[in-house]
Amino acid sequence: MRRIAALSAVSALTLLLAACGQDAPGGAEAQPPADAPAAPTEPAAASVEPTSEYSADFGARGTEPFWRADVAGGSVKITQPDAPEIVATNAGLAVTGDKATWTAQAGATPVVLTVTKAACSDGMSDLAYAYTAELKLGEKMLKGCGFPLAAEPREGQ
Repeated sequence: MRRIAALSAVSALTLLLAACGQDAPGGAEAQPPADAPAAPTEPAAASVEPTSEYSADFGARGTEPFWRADVAGGSVKITQPDAPEIVATNAGLAVTGDKATWTAQAGATPVVLTVTKAACSDGMSDLAYAYTAELKLGEKMLKGCGFPLAAEPREGQ
Protein backbone atom coordinates (compact mmCIF):
# COMPACT_ATOMS: atom_id res chain seq x y z
CA MET A 1 0.00 0.00 0.00
CA ARG A 2 2.87 2.33 0.79
CA ARG A 3 4.39 1.63 -2.56
CA ILE A 4 1.18 2.64 -4.39
CA ALA A 5 0.95 5.85 -2.33
CA ALA A 6 4.60 6.68 -3.14
CA LEU A 7 4.08 6.02 -6.87
CA SER A 8 0.93 8.15 -6.82
CA ALA A 9 2.83 11.00 -5.14
CA VAL A 10 5.68 10.77 -7.68
CA SER A 11 3.19 10.72 -10.56
CA ALA A 12 1.33 13.74 -9.17
CA LEU A 13 4.60 15.63 -8.72
CA THR A 14 5.68 14.79 -12.28
CA LEU A 15 2.36 16.02 -13.68
CA LEU A 16 2.61 19.20 -11.60
CA LEU A 17 6.11 19.96 -12.84
CA ALA A 18 5.11 19.29 -16.42
CA ALA A 19 2.17 21.66 -16.09
CA CYS A 20 4.50 24.47 -14.92
CA GLY A 21 6.47 24.41 -18.18
CA GLN A 22 4.49 26.63 -20.55
CA ASP A 23 4.70 26.26 -24.28
CA ALA A 24 4.51 29.09 -26.77
CA PRO A 25 2.21 28.73 -29.75
CA GLY A 26 3.62 26.07 -32.08
CA GLY A 27 5.00 23.94 -29.23
CA ALA A 28 8.20 25.91 -28.48
CA GLU A 29 9.07 26.78 -24.90
CA ALA A 30 7.63 30.14 -23.81
CA GLN A 31 9.92 32.98 -22.82
CA PRO A 32 9.57 34.33 -19.28
CA PRO A 33 7.52 37.53 -19.04
CA ALA A 34 9.36 40.79 -19.67
CA ASP A 35 10.38 42.93 -16.73
CA ALA A 36 7.92 45.63 -15.75
CA PRO A 37 8.76 49.04 -17.17
CA ALA A 38 10.91 51.20 -14.93
CA ALA A 39 9.10 53.76 -12.81
CA PRO A 40 9.42 57.30 -14.15
CA THR A 41 12.10 59.32 -12.38
CA GLU A 42 10.14 62.59 -12.53
CA PRO A 43 6.48 63.05 -11.61
CA ALA A 44 4.03 63.55 -14.42
CA ALA A 45 3.16 67.17 -15.13
CA ALA A 46 -0.43 66.69 -13.97
CA SER A 47 0.67 65.63 -10.47
CA VAL A 48 2.98 68.59 -9.86
CA GLU A 49 1.31 71.23 -7.73
CA PRO A 50 1.78 74.84 -8.81
CA THR A 51 3.91 77.01 -6.57
CA SER A 52 1.82 78.82 -3.99
CA GLU A 53 1.67 82.60 -4.14
CA TYR A 54 2.55 82.45 -0.44
CA SER A 55 5.90 80.74 -1.05
CA ALA A 56 7.40 84.18 -1.77
CA ASP A 57 8.65 86.41 1.06
CA PHE A 58 5.67 88.10 2.66
CA GLY A 59 5.05 91.14 4.81
CA ALA A 60 2.24 92.41 6.98
CA ARG A 61 1.65 95.62 8.90
CA GLY A 62 -0.96 97.25 11.03
CA THR A 63 -1.85 100.39 12.87
CA GLU A 64 -3.19 101.09 16.37
CA PRO A 65 -0.79 99.78 17.53
CA PHE A 66 1.80 100.06 14.76
CA TRP A 67 3.53 96.80 13.91
CA ARG A 68 5.23 95.06 11.02
CA ALA A 69 6.09 91.40 10.35
CA ASP A 70 8.30 90.16 7.52
CA VAL A 71 8.50 86.47 6.61
CA ALA A 72 11.73 85.56 4.80
CA GLY A 73 14.21 82.71 4.88
CA GLY A 74 12.32 80.60 7.41
CA SER A 75 11.94 83.33 10.02
CA VAL A 76 9.42 86.00 10.99
CA LYS A 77 10.89 89.38 11.97
CA ILE A 78 8.52 91.58 13.99
CA THR A 79 9.08 95.27 14.65
CA GLN A 80 7.05 97.65 16.79
CA PRO A 81 7.86 101.23 17.87
CA ASP A 82 9.48 101.41 21.29
CA ALA A 83 9.97 97.63 21.49
CA PRO A 84 12.92 95.40 20.70
CA GLU A 85 12.85 93.54 17.40
CA ILE A 86 11.55 89.97 17.68
CA VAL A 87 12.82 87.21 15.41
CA ALA A 88 10.82 83.99 15.39
CA THR A 89 12.60 81.05 13.78
CA ASN A 90 11.66 77.84 11.98
CA ALA A 91 8.59 79.40 10.39
CA GLY A 92 6.43 76.63 8.96
CA LEU A 93 3.94 77.50 6.23
CA ALA A 94 0.48 75.93 5.88
CA VAL A 95 -1.72 76.99 2.95
CA THR A 96 -5.45 76.29 2.78
CA GLY A 97 -7.28 77.84 -0.14
CA ASP A 98 -6.75 81.62 0.00
CA LYS A 99 -5.23 81.53 3.50
CA ALA A 100 -1.60 81.12 4.54
CA THR A 101 -0.41 80.61 8.12
CA TRP A 102 3.20 80.83 9.25
CA THR A 103 3.87 79.33 12.67
CA ALA A 104 7.17 80.06 14.42
CA GLN A 105 8.73 80.42 17.85
CA ALA A 106 10.50 83.43 19.41
CA GLY A 107 12.10 81.91 22.51
CA ALA A 108 9.14 80.76 24.60
CA THR A 109 6.68 82.95 22.67
CA PRO A 110 4.63 81.35 19.89
CA VAL A 111 4.21 83.50 16.77
CA VAL A 112 1.42 82.89 14.23
CA LEU A 113 0.97 85.12 11.17
CA THR A 114 -2.14 84.46 9.10
CA VAL A 115 -2.65 86.15 5.74
CA THR A 116 -5.89 85.81 3.76
CA LYS A 117 -6.47 86.96 0.18
CA ALA A 118 -9.03 89.78 0.57
CA ALA A 119 -8.95 93.53 -0.03
CA CYS A 120 -7.58 95.45 2.95
CA SER A 121 -7.06 99.05 4.05
CA ASP A 122 -4.81 100.06 6.92
CA GLY A 123 -7.29 102.78 7.90
CA MET A 124 -4.67 105.54 7.82
CA SER A 125 -3.45 105.74 4.23
CA ASP A 126 -4.92 105.40 0.79
CA LEU A 127 -2.85 102.30 0.12
CA ALA A 128 -4.67 99.24 -1.21
CA TYR A 129 -3.58 95.81 -0.06
CA ALA A 130 -4.63 92.48 -1.56
CA TYR A 131 -4.47 90.57 1.76
CA THR A 132 -5.71 90.88 5.33
CA ALA A 133 -3.35 89.85 8.13
CA GLU A 134 -3.51 88.74 11.74
CA LEU A 135 -0.43 88.40 13.91
CA LYS A 136 -0.70 86.46 17.13
CA LEU A 137 2.29 87.20 19.31
CA GLY A 138 1.89 85.07 22.41
CA GLU A 139 -1.56 86.05 23.72
CA LYS A 140 -1.56 89.39 21.88
CA MET A 141 -3.60 89.62 18.62
CA LEU A 142 -2.74 92.31 16.07
CA LYS A 143 -4.71 92.98 12.87
CA GLY A 144 -3.56 94.58 9.65
CA CYS A 145 -2.89 94.06 5.95
CA GLY A 146 -0.52 91.74 4.09
CA PHE A 147 1.50 91.86 0.89
CA PRO A 148 4.25 90.00 -1.00
CA LEU A 149 7.47 91.82 -0.12
CA ALA A 150 8.31 92.23 -3.82
CA ALA A 151 5.00 94.08 -4.34
CA GLU A 152 4.81 96.13 -1.15
CA PRO A 153 2.34 99.02 -1.54
CA ARG A 154 4.00 102.42 -1.15
CA GLU A 155 2.61 105.93 -1.10
CA GLY A 156 2.87 107.74 -4.44
CA GLN A 157 2.81 104.56 -6.54
